[in-house]
Amino acid sequence: MTRKKTVELIERHKAVAVLRFPKPEQFEPIFEALIEGGIKVLEVTMTVPKALELIEKAARQAPSDMVIGAGSVIDRESVKKTVDAGAEFIVSPIVKDEVLDEANKLDKAVLPGAFTPTEIQKAWEAGADVVKVFPANIVGMPFFKAVKAPLPHLKLMPTGGVSLTNANEWIEAGACAVGVGSSLVDKKALAEEDYDQIRKNAEIIINNLKGV
Repeated sequence: MTRKKTVELIERHKAVAVLRFPKPEQFEPIFEALIEGGIKVLEVTMTVPKALELIEKAARQAPSDMVIGAGSVIDRESVKKTVDAGAEFIVSPIVKDEVLDEANKLDKAVLPGAFTPTEIQKAWEAGADVVKVFPANIVGMPFFKAVKAPLPHLKLMPTGGVSLTNANEWIEAGACAVGVGSSLVDKKALAEEDYDQIRKNAEIIINNLKGV
């Protein structure tokens, strides 16, 4: 899949499910619950044990209309490894030239993390397809409106501060998509292995984003 097509799908579906969990054996039921709940864009972070194996598994088992990406990528080698495993997009908590360069070289969408207007614009100029504003809970929705006013060309995605019921507000504030992690795959549900709750969480956020 080309980076252009991936970005189109991210913008269309709007919710990027960010997976962080301690036990790799939980991946399968979490994955199934998210699919059943309507999630179409999934980011497996490199902080998850056996992340590369899970990315490969997700890419192999995902429905044809689902996009799999890798998160917490901070160096060139990790870009190569995650793309080889099947990742169609690369997310980083920082702006690092080698990550952007390698993702661009491989024609994969790249979403680096930035915080200030200057960092965001520099990330865009360096080849970002979407800039992840992180941690977005610190600046809030008014920040998105303020940044987009003089820089309307930017594609921004908040991570941090996105709940199951305020995702639509972030889109209305100027985000092209939202990254949602702990509110979707919450610790209580993980601890209790309540995967039906994760499915319900997915349904809530997908319904919340309808019409925006």
